[in-house]
Amino acid sequence: MKFLLSPDSYKGSLTAIEVANNMEIGIRSVLKDADIIKLPIADGGEGTVEVLVAANHGTIHEANVMGPLYETVRAKFGVFNNNQTAIIEVAESSGLTLVPVHSRNPYKTTSYGLGELITCALDLGCKEIIVGLGGSATNDGGVGMAQALGVKFLDQAGQEIPPGGEGLLNIHTIDVKEIDTRIKDVQFIIASDVTNPLCGEFGATAIFGPQKGATSEMVKYLDQGLENLAIKINEQLKLDIRNIEGAGAAGGLGAGLMAFLSANMQKGIDIVFTYTNIENIIKTVDFIITGEGFTDEQTMFGKAPYGVAKMAKKYGKPVICISGGISIEESELFQMGMDVIMGTVQAPMNLEEAMESAGENVQYTTASVIRTLMIR
Repeated sequence: MKFLLSPDSYKGSLTAIEVANNMEIGIRSVLKDADIIKLPIADGGEGTVEVLVAANHGTIHEANVMGPLYETVRAKFGVFNNNQTAIIEVAESSGLTLVPVHSRNPYKTTSYGLGELITCALDLGCKEIIVGLGGSATNDGGVGMAQALGVKFLDQAGQEIPPGGEGLLNIHTIDVKEIDTRIKDVQFIIASDVTNPLCGEFGATAIFGPQKGATSEMVKYLDQGLENLAIKINEQLKLDIRNIEGAGAAGGLGAGLMAFLSANMQKGIDIVFTYTNIENIIKTVDFIITGEGFTDEQTMFGKAPYGVAKMAKKYGKPVICISGGISIEESELFQMGMDVIMGTVQAPMNLEEAMESAGENVQYTTASVIRTLMIR
């Protein structure tokens, strides 16, 4: 039997690579000579850097950049394809996890560090830069990122606006004369499944602002700021980004990347599939084992295991999903194209205990699946 192991991460517990390694241990405890291909995956969010670097034999780079609250943070990004392609996760430099709950304030948080990471990739000579959106602490429309790359945002008095979302409403002039000239020779790709527009009822601030610390009053003000940013971009850069699908991703970073870097937005899982060559590998195996930290109805909306199952069914391959937890109706399970789905928890335990024993639980559950497959 030939197996493809393509799990996503178990967030907060195991990386996708660690999940795949534990699945392999489980298989080999039953079938020592099993033919196993490990191809961990991600959906464009957390873990995408590690997944793409591993699949393409690339390298991880680290840099000190400005964090969301202007402190220095150590952020990593990946480079592969002979230093031609870089993969950057927004959460590394501007992530919500970098901001303590009591300090969350989208008036102040900035995406400046993302611009610095992009500069690092440009310094390495990369000609293609993929930016994975998700988990951001910011609501600045990508202004901080653009400032790091040389764009100036001036108020009516000709002064630079302060960092963060608070100053967006005061933008009067956008000066792109000093933007890094290397940008024009680079293809930028946004990895995101978010389809929200920049402003309004379903925009960046209304939908995602509260989880970043925005009060109802702040939501109104920040939304007006993003509206002003969109107006100035349309007037001065001749690009209407206000209602483009995905412009509201990561606090408006989708809009900023499109406006200032001419970035092209794609589904995160599609990008990962392209750069891991998973479709051709699926054709060659007998069983696919995937999984994630928690499988529920959200899995069907672009999550990695769903993408794997959909691709596998194209070639009639059986799919086994081994996840940390499960909360889904049986009918929806079959709609996903999965043939078997199993949770890893072996005995009553709380979340902390389950996360601590995740590796052993993955091994045990995978071994149990293999023993079942071998019943004659």
